[in-house]
Amino acid sequence: MSGHSKWSTIKRKKGALDAKRGKIFSKLAKEVAVAAKSGGGDPDANARLRTVMMACRAANMPKDKVEAAIVKGTGGGEGVNYEESRYEGYGAGGVAVIIDVLTDNKNRTVADIRFALTKNNGSLAENGAVTWNFEPKGFIAISKDACSEDELFDKAIEAGADDVRTEGDVYEIITETSELHTVAEGLESQGLKLEEAKLTMLPNTTLEVGVSEARQVLRLIEMLEDNDDVQEVYSNFDISEDVMAELMAEA
Repeated sequence: MSGHSKWSTIKRKKGALDAKRGKIFSKLAKEVAVAAKSGGGDPDANARLRTVMMACRAANMPKDKVEAAIVKGTGGGEGVNYEESRYEGYGAGGVAVIIDVLTDNKNRTVADIRFALTKNNGSLAENGAVTWNFEPKGFIAISKDACSEDELFDKAIEAGADDVRTEGDVYEIITETSELHTVAEGLESQGLKLEEAKLTMLPNTTLEVGVSEARQVLRLIEMLEDNDDVQEVYSNFDISEDVMAELMAEA
């Protein structure tokens, strides 16, 4: 989780999360529509839709936009014809990268991904080249302002979480994928606001990068996340506190 955590911390410092909220909503709406198309518009009967709606709520996505995406996915208005794909690659320093996409033009998307990787000293890899080092998990982030670390730990474990970590200005709560909804609802019932709540891919082992490689990896992730077709990016890079401080001074 180190890579995601460090990148999230830098984005918060830069104000990038707020600046890109419209893009975040657009990607969530696409995921809502695809989930509704594949499993119906009732979140109680559609686990995938329930998961993405939880992510929408954590991102403060307007309810009318969520409802419009469900209508679109279940046959109302313009059709939904996105293809789901997963790409694997390597970034600077040999870090592993997984890129999940929803696209209506696969050739365009793979060309964009290859360009982003090549521009930042990376390359595409064969299917299975890096996913072996990742494990699907549930991920929840809660602001440190919400409560003390001890209080959060007790509440999270009681709700069914596997682990609680601190990173930057948030607590990170890790769950089994099947327990994400239960843990999230348990925490919300105790008055805690979720900053993020989603399914993710956690690396089993991480790779520490120096300043030069870290800059390239972070530029790569930013380029990929700016792509409208890219839904999620996962990586196994880690950054030391010294390198992190230098990057934050540049942000």
